[in-house]
Amino acid sequence: MAYSSSSLSSFYSGAPRRHLSEAARSAFMARFGDRFSTGDAVRDHHARDESAYPPVQPDGVLFPKDTDDVAAAVRLCTEHNVPLIPFGIGSSIEGHVLPIEGGITVDFRDMNKVLAIQPEDFTVTVQPGVIRTQLNDEIRHTGLFFPIDPGAHASIGGMTATRASGTNAVRYGTMRDNVLSLKVVTATGEVIRTSSRARKSSAGYDLTHLYVGSEGTLGVIVEITLRVYPLPEAVTAAVCSFPSLRNAVQSVVEIMQSGVPVARVEFMDERAVRAVNAYSKTALAEQPLLLFEFHGSPAGIAEQTALVQELTAGQGGTAFEWAEKPEERTALWTARHNYFFACLQQRPGGRGITTDVCVPISRLAECVTETAADLASLAFPWSIVGHVGDGNFHVVMMIDADDQNEWKQAEGINSRLVMRAIRMDGTCTGEHGVGIHKMDFLKAEHGEAALQLMRNIKHAYDPNNIFNPGKIVSWSV
Repeated sequence: MAYSSSSLSSFYSGAPRRHLSEAARSAFMARFGDRFSTGDAVRDHHARDESAYPPVQPDGVLFPKDTDDVAAAVRLCTEHNVPLIPFGIGSSIEGHVLPIEGGITVDFRDMNKVLAIQPEDFTVTVQPGVIRTQLNDEIRHTGLFFPIDPGAHASIGGMTATRASGTNAVRYGTMRDNVLSLKVVTATGEVIRTSSRARKSSAGYDLTHLYVGSEGTLGVIVEITLRVYPLPEAVTAAVCSFPSLRNAVQSVVEIMQSGVPVARVEFMDERAVRAVNAYSKTALAEQPLLLFEFHGSPAGIAEQTALVQELTAGQGGTAFEWAEKPEERTALWTARHNYFFACLQQRPGGRGITTDVCVPISRLAECVTETAADLASLAFPWSIVGHVGDGNFHVVMMIDADDQNEWKQAEGINSRLVMRAIRMDGTCTGEHGVGIHKMDFLKAEHGEAALQLMRNIKHAYDPNNIFNPGKIVSWSV
């Protein structure tokens, strides 16, 4: 479905809005004082994320200081039939945090503490407002690090809620693999712990991983226990350019099938490289490229890199350039992480429609090249990047959000890309999550029976439809 800015506004207004009543407003003010705001400036700040959807204000914004505050807010929302939308820093890109049915946004800005570090167990426990870079700064002295890197300064709560992954997923997995336990406020305002810190358990249903990726629709996450890892003895990064997109992606397939334990392998097409060069003042060859990072001992890295160089050469890879010094690696990865902002610079005033899919690694080259061919006719800027070591790639299209025709073209590309991935036994989203944007594709991916089961879970966990309504699955068929 394609929307212009004006038709999206109509879409929001057609949702079953449940605005904050005066009684509810008074109850929130009495309980939370100045930590609850209905000011326009604060509401405007929470009215959008990084998606192209037009802003929609919440009725109020709460800044809880602890779990008791969150539990009290849930009880008040239930009592007054007011939606509650958890909010990290607003870096999501599928409309996850937009209060499309009205209600209260709960901003975890002030719940930002690292609560416990257990280096002997390789675990840490944090509040949801902790930023991933903050966490690594606070645990660096232990010789440990948290590897999940979605490319944004995202909060751990938001990363958990969207089942985020990113550049290190090929070596260290995603949030699904690295969340051990949660504390969650349920629809009754009770606080539950989903599991212990044990590395494995067969005790009952796996509640932890039901909440991981639930996007705030089943409860409110207030504590997260994570797996962390020893800092590698040595780290080396490298860049390699290719004559074609297919050569670059096929090279990744061969590297992964050979069993080389690369820590990161990122793909950028020539348009992405050109945008990054302009924005970050880099001088990368403006051809399809792969960006690698290797972790391990110096001897192990030498063995890995020798094999990777041999495999990339077989696909025409040239100009293998090394970045061994920390400052060189930082500059390289900073440029990659600033890719989205580089895209925005290509069209000042434009909005980015960003989509992602994930396919089995054996179908990756086919899916990427077919997608590039589909994109070739567009008149507005577009580019492809990917965490291709695990079959995941992204398309960014820079549109004029007020141009109905551009919306239609971009959404057509998105729809064809998703259905292409599903036909290849892939998924409509590898890491962005569903939010609003990918809801219509869940039936094609999972089937009606599975979709109804998801809806039944939503009804059981959130019988009053309080938690982030209108996301992932519709309340009724």
